[in-house]
Amino acid sequence: MSTFLIILMVLAMLATVAALVRGIIVFLKTTEADLTGNGPNLSGERQNKMMRMRIAFQALAVILVIFFLLLTRN
Repeated sequence: MSTFLIILMVLAMLATVAALVRGIIVFLKTTEADLTGNGPNLSGERQNKMMRMRIAFQALAVILVIFFLLLTRN
């Protein structure tokens, strides 16, 4: 059981890093037209989506670590 949790934790952590890197790449691709245009900013929406994904993956990783620590408390 603990090996399975460790694998899940590593996957959640890798997903967190992947979402962070994708968010940074989207941020770096932001153009001045994205910043000065009228209406919804597509680049900003993508950045927000990546931020929400990163937070969700990070929360999952923390929950898995807590669960792992509770199981191995002996």
